[in-house]
Amino acid sequence: MVTIIDGRNAVLGRLGSVVAQRIMDGEEIIVINSEAIVITGERDMVFADYKARVDRGDTTKRKGPFYPRRADLLFKRSVRGMIPWTTTSGRDAYRRLHVFVGTPKQFADSQPEKVEEAMKKVNGKYTTLGAVSKFLGSKVR
Repeated sequence: MVTIIDGRNAVLGRLGSVVAQRIMDGEEIIVINSEAIVITGERDMVFADYKARVDRGDTTKRKGPFYPRRADLLFKRSVRGMIPWTTTSGRDAYRRLHVFVGTPKQFADSQPEKVEEAMKKVNGKYTTLGAVSKFLGSKVR
């Protein structure tokens, strides 16, 4: 069974935890509009945190950890931290997760699901995953 989830205005950690539980249960999840996922916190602090993660891996010497810059891969990486990645069940679950920037043509007609637990109204400071991706230098918009 394939479930399509719309990530627009969903909080990153809340959406990630729900997706992690569902892929570990054997469900195949497709997340669309990943660039509109919300990260709570002060914008400069969020940017500094992600910049530090990207800078930690040295790409010139092939030393990791390598951290993604694209919005879809940033979400996938955050979900990867919520599953047992080092086990075979965790790797298989990770392969059941597909994330897209925007809405691909093949999913344009479908009715995506909204995760209510992740739709917490944000009253304070926040930024989007697309803004973080643009700050990190991603060419995918």
